Amino acid sequence: MTVPAPCPLLLVEDDPAIAETVTYALAREGMITTHCLLLQDARRQLEHQAYAALILDIGLPDGSGLDFCRELRQQAATATLPILMLSARSDELDRVLGLELGADDYLGKPFSPRELVARLRALLRRSRQMTAGPGAPAPEAFVHDLAGQRILLHGTALALTRMEYGLLACLLEHAGRILARDYLLDRVWGVRADSADRTVDTHVKTLRAKLRQVDGRHEYIATHRGMGYSLELPQQP
Repeated sequence: MTVPAPCPLLLVEDDPAIAETVTYALAREGMITTHCLLLQDARRQLEHQAYAALILDIGLPDGSGLDFCRELRQQAATATLPILMLSARSDELDRVLGLELGADDYLGKPFSPRELVARLRALLRRSRQMTAGPGAPAPEAFVHDLAGQRILLHGTALALTRMEYGLLACLLEHAGRILARDYLLDRVWGVRADSADRTVDTHVKTLRAKLRQVDGRHEYIATHRGMGYSLELPQQP
């Protein structure tokens, strides 16, 4: 099954063998890939071309992919660009750091080309759903602007990454209901994988921090031990 990519994909990887493997695997799925060896080349590409997703290596000759990810999330044009991060460093701290800086998914080297394609397919599918999905009316205090792909709390637009946006949108859609981690992984990330066990928890943590910046009087996301998470609204007087 192929995934129709509305725009080409951008791959930033300095290892020619890995780049060739990734490009070939994606080509078999009907995806066109632009390959850059350096971050400076990637910056030029992003200035002149829209991409459906970015596959980004962490260790590059002219800088860190982590810093580049943070840089992209601070720019309006690339704030919601889906990013799949690659790294030979696969320990938990690096995975969590990558996700906290705005990466949508993280894949450690060596990896299976089939797994990379599956994860990228899930990112693209989620990206299309977030752009075209009908959505549900948001509860009071929240305004879900589907056309602008943003969520407001008490009139303040939240600075969310793509996955934080998807996670909050899903919780808003089912406000008051407990949603299991597996359900959230499937709905927001579109994949269930052992390496993503902490993904939901990490994104909930960063999302809570952003909600507190706007309204520190109420804990909107409740943890239900062994069950999952729910969105809870303050009781009206």
